[in-house]
Amino acid sequence: MAESEDKKQEQGGQSDGVLEIKNVTKRFGPHVVLDDVSLTIEKGKTTVVIGPSGCGKTVLIKHLIVLLRPNAGEVYFKKQRIDHLSESELSKIRTHYGFLFQGGALFDSLSVAENIMFPIRQHYKITNWSEAEEVVKTKLAMVGLDGFQNYYPANLSGGQRKRVALARAVALNPEVILYDEPTTGLDPIRSDVINELVLKLQRELGVTTVVVTHDMTSAYKIADRIIMLHNGKIVADGDAEHIRDHPHPVVQQFINGQVGEDDLAVLRMSGTISQAQFLPRDFE
Repeated sequence: MAESEDKKQEQGGQSDGVLEIKNVTKRFGPHVVLDDVSLTIEKGKTTVVIGPSGCGKTVLIKHLIVLLRPNAGEVYFKKQRIDHLSESELSKIRTHYGFLFQGGALFDSLSVAENIMFPIRQHYKITNWSEAEEVVKTKLAMVGLDGFQNYYPANLSGGQRKRVALARAVALNPEVILYDEPTTGLDPIRSDVINELVLKLQRELGVTTVVVTHDMTSAYKIADRIIMLHNGKIVADGDAEHIRDHPHPVVQQFINGQVGEDDLAVLRMSGTISQAQFLPRDFE
């Protein structure tokens, strides 16, 4: 554990951090989701956040873009504090971000081209429509879907919808891309397509990438750095090799997909079978 904390302090002190949260605490009612968390995200790298369901992974990345505001602590983008800004001020900051939501969050009533053009229309007045169409074509080509401009989300597979959502996320040429469970609901092959796209965009666009995932295959493949959250705190921080060999039992339990002893004991308890059960003949 001490080694993990040393690594965290070393990486958290990077002078080229593009995103930073300082002593952030977030509560929903009495429930503390983030507990005095501090983290610096290094520019141009891919940071993966792992942890069990409900541990605060999505809450963490929503703070990075201030979709949620902390109860305590501060959030910075490129050394500028942003958690206290107004929504109009944040709107300008958010043009530097791309966000891939867990379900893709495409607009069903809009075509693929219209979905990708949506953030452009939100932030800029389009005067040259042929240029805008070229942007759409370029972004779709990045994800291997040029030619799908006139399709609607209902006509696409799950993997294709994720790729369209990713094309939309990079429509404004962001410096940072945030991914919330990008491979959820996809088979292993389609998941690996998304992994390859994450790597491609990081490599070709030089973006800073933060990925929330349960998928350890994906995490090991794309991450420069992996962070694990547990009970609102960072319990592990390092590269893939460091995480694989981490001594913390909670880390090993999660990355190996093992049920904890306490949970296992509950599951193995003998239950009482009710005598008032229906039999097949009762329905004859």
